[in-house]
Amino acid sequence: MFFRKKKKAEEAAPPPPGVEGLAAYDSGSTQFLTGDATKDQRSVEELLESIARISAMVSKVRGPDDLERLLRTIVDTSIERTRAERGLLILEQSDGDLVVRVARRLAKGEAEDVTGDVKFSASTVRRVLDEDEPARDTFDPDADGRDLGASIVDLKLRALMCVPLSIGQEGESTRGVLYVDSKIAARQFNVQDLSYFQALSQQISIAVDSAKLHIDSLEKVRLEQSLEIASAIQGGLMPSIPEDVPGLDVFGWYQSAERTSGDFYDFVPLKDGRLAVVVGDATGHGIGPALITASAQASLRSSLRFVSDPGQALSMLNEDLSERAEDGMFVTLFLGMFSADSLTYVNAGHTPPLVWRMETKEIESIAGDGPALGMMDEFPYETPAAIKLNPGDVFLALTDGIVEARSNVGSEDLFDEAGVRDVLAAKASEGKGAKEVGEELVHRVLEFAAGNREDDMSLVVVRCTE
Repeated sequence: MFFRKKKKAEEAAPPPPGVEGLAAYDSGSTQFLTGDATKDQRSVEELLESIARISAMVSKVRGPDDLERLLRTIVDTSIERTRAERGLLILEQSDGDLVVRVARRLAKGEAEDVTGDVKFSASTVRRVLDEDEPARDTFDPDADGRDLGASIVDLKLRALMCVPLSIGQEGESTRGVLYVDSKIAARQFNVQDLSYFQALSQQISIAVDSAKLHIDSLEKVRLEQSLEIASAIQGGLMPSIPEDVPGLDVFGWYQSAERTSGDFYDFVPLKDGRLAVVVGDATGHGIGPALITASAQASLRSSLRFVSDPGQALSMLNEDLSERAEDGMFVTLFLGMFSADSLTYVNAGHTPPLVWRMETKEIESIAGDGPALGMMDEFPYETPAAIKLNPGDVFLALTDGIVEARSNVGSEDLFDEAGVRDVLAAKASEGKGAKEVGEELVHRVLEFAAGNREDDMSLVVVRCTE
C-alpha cells in the first residue's frame, strides 16, 4: 500500500498592492479578499477609488448644499459598488425615530432620487443599530417560510445589506445606517459583499465627520468675521466725547464682555444748547442685545431732534421697543439733559446714577422713575423736577457690570456701589476732571475683576465747571 504524504497547508497569498493601506480598518472589514489575486486587486482598487472620490468631495464642502451632494454621492457609490438597485442613508433621531436622509435608486443605469414614502426593512435597521453589527439577508417571497416583514413583501425584495454608521464625536454622535437592497433574484449579497460594504461605510463615516467639521470650521470663520464687523459697527456708533460744552466737562467709556456689547452711552447736543447724556443696558450681552441697543440709540437720537422733554422721549422709545423686542428682552436706560446749572432726567429702571456735591462732599443717588424700556407697553414716563447743579459737582452714571464685577469667577465678593462711591468721592474731592475720575474708576474695577469679563461695562462722568 502506498501512502501519500499530506500536502502542507498552502501559505496565504500575499495581499495585492494597496491592501496594506486598509490596516486601519477592523480585521473583519477585509473579508472581501478571497485569495484570488486578480479579483482581490480589482476589489481593493474599487474601494480605494471610492475612498478617493469621496475624500475629494469632502475637501470641496463649503456649506449645506455641498454636504447634500456629498451624501448623495456616498449613497450612489454604495449602490454602484455593491451592484444593488437602491441605497438609503437612514439616521436615528433623538426620539428614536428612523428618518431616511437620502434615498437613491438606479433607473436606466442612472442614479436618481426616490420620491414619496420610502419603505425599507425597519426591523433590520433596528437590529443593526441595537447590535452595532452589519447584516445581510436573502429572501424568496414565494418559498420562504419565514414571517417576512410587510415592507419586504411589498417591495418584493430578494436581498439587502445594512451596515452601521456613527457620525460625530463621542457623546455627540448621530447613529445611522447605510442600507442597500435589490429585487433581482440573481443578486444575492454574500459575505465578501457585506465586508466590502462595511469597509466602505467606515470610510464614509470618516468622510462625513470630516465634512461636518469642515463646515463647522467655515461657519466659525464666518461668525468670527460677522462679529468683527458688528463690533466695528458698534464701536463706530459710540460717540466722540464732547470737548467744548459750556460749563461741562464730559467723559465716557465702555467695554464689552464679548465682541459686541449690550451697553451703550451717547451724547446728543440739543437745539436749546443743553447736552443729552444717555446710558443704557440691554439684557444679556452679545450680538442680540447689541442689535437692540443700536436700534434704541438710533431711535432716541431721532426723537431728541424735536422732543425736549425726557419723559416724552422715553415714552416714544418704549412704544417703539415694545413692538419689536422679543419677550424677555428689555433695556434699562438713564436719559439726562444737562445745562451748566441743572439736570432734567428720567431713569427707566437703570442703576441709580450718583451726584457728588462739592459743597457738602456728600453723594446723592438718583432713583428710578419707571420700569425698564420694553417691559410695559404704553407706559407714560414722567419727568421729575430738575436737579440743581453747582460748580464742582460731579455726576456719574454707569451700568450694573461695574457694580457687579467679581473678584473671581463664582465669587460673592463684588466691587459694589461702595467701591464706586469710594473712587468718586476720593477723585472728586481732589478736584479731578471727568476723564480722570472715569479712568480711575475703570482702573480700579478692572484691577478688582482681574481680567474677568462676566458682563458689559459702561460709564459716563459729567463735572460742572461753572
